[in-house]
Amino acid sequence: MRLLQLLPSLDPQQGGTAESVRQMSRQLMALGHRVEIATLDAPDAPWLRDTGLILHALGPARGGYGFTPRLLPFLRAHAERFDAVIVNGLWQYHGLAAWRALRESRVPYYVFPHGMLDPWFRRHHPLKHLKKWLYWPWAEYRVLRDAHAVLFTAEEERLRARESFWLYRVRESVVNFGTATPPQDDGSLRAAFLAAHPALRGRRLLLFLGRIHPKKGCDLLVEAFARVARTAPDLHLVMAGPDGAGWVPGLQARAEALGVGDRISWPGMLRDGMKWGAFHASEAFVLPSHQENFGIAVAEALGCGVPALVSTQVNIWRELVRNGAGLSALDTVDGTESMLRRWLAMTPAERERMRARAHAAFARHFTVEAMATDLLRVLQGGPVPFAGTVPATAGLSLESLGKRER
Repeated sequence: MRLLQLLPSLDPQQGGTAESVRQMSRQLMALGHRVEIATLDAPDAPWLRDTGLILHALGPARGGYGFTPRLLPFLRAHAERFDAVIVNGLWQYHGLAAWRALRESRVPYYVFPHGMLDPWFRRHHPLKHLKKWLYWPWAEYRVLRDAHAVLFTAEEERLRARESFWLYRVRESVVNFGTATPPQDDGSLRAAFLAAHPALRGRRLLLFLGRIHPKKGCDLLVEAFARVARTAPDLHLVMAGPDGAGWVPGLQARAEALGVGDRISWPGMLRDGMKWGAFHASEAFVLPSHQENFGIAVAEALGCGVPALVSTQVNIWRELVRNGAGLSALDTVDGTESMLRRWLAMTPAERERMRARAHAAFARHFTVEAMATDLLRVLQGGPVPFAGTVPATAGLSLESLGKRER
């Protein structure tokens, strides 16, 4: 197949969407398909260098919405070269441009929301949700409704998406999601990481790896770690990731006030060998997120044989627990503390068995090979039926929208 991946940015600091597009594209290419990627990045963006991918950088985009005048003409001029277009993410111009260019084209487009329809945003950011609601009927609703399919990466994500907006009519499909198999450690990756961070030698490491952001529950983890730290003197928490929200100084101050400032490390964003070394040096990965669609770092942890302790707001928590590859609890301080205490109460033999089950769960559910195969199943399949609920409202209906939009 000839496929076009469309997303706002390939910047790795933007989160897991960029990494998933990179990995998915490489795997599809390895299977003999032609994949090109269009982004709203500026052509000279440093993260676009030496990717080994066919890229079209159509930015720089303007403002948070990501408008660029080059995108729509590009799609209209080149769409016919592709068998399908995959739109990654919502709430930026690339989705609306795809709808405008392809709604009457023979080329189908598909949408990966990547968790951006989760009702958590409605509950915790009501003003932002109101702003999105004013925009929803005239743009994103149409983008999703006219997509050949909306691709969810877990059953939990599919069900939660239905709760975000009452005007909701999409063709739903759940596909496997995964990541490349991490490098297995012969001892060198772990040794290199500890050589770079010698203060961590001899410690039992718990690892958080992701954006330092309120959505990720970083404050819950600091508080919960402080509660359990006194019962495990050799326990140490590594909080690794970019601080896009400027939150680290406040978290560090809180850790100091709780008496655990010297037992939490903040190495910033870890890449390549340092990232894999951190996984292999840690006994558990912790993510008490308030909202997490899939969590590539969760899959990467499992691929390294590291059990994952996650909140029930991480959409794959059921798969983790069902496979015995981790623990789960509510996204609260008490819930996070309970996960840590359950982990600490396990015997070495029990922890070792969970490490083995983490490896097995990754191989069964979360590889990039499984993701590409399942995506191709959807892309090469037949029509997907509509699903979702659309309550009746006075003065606004699907029929009236259909008449006004064409």
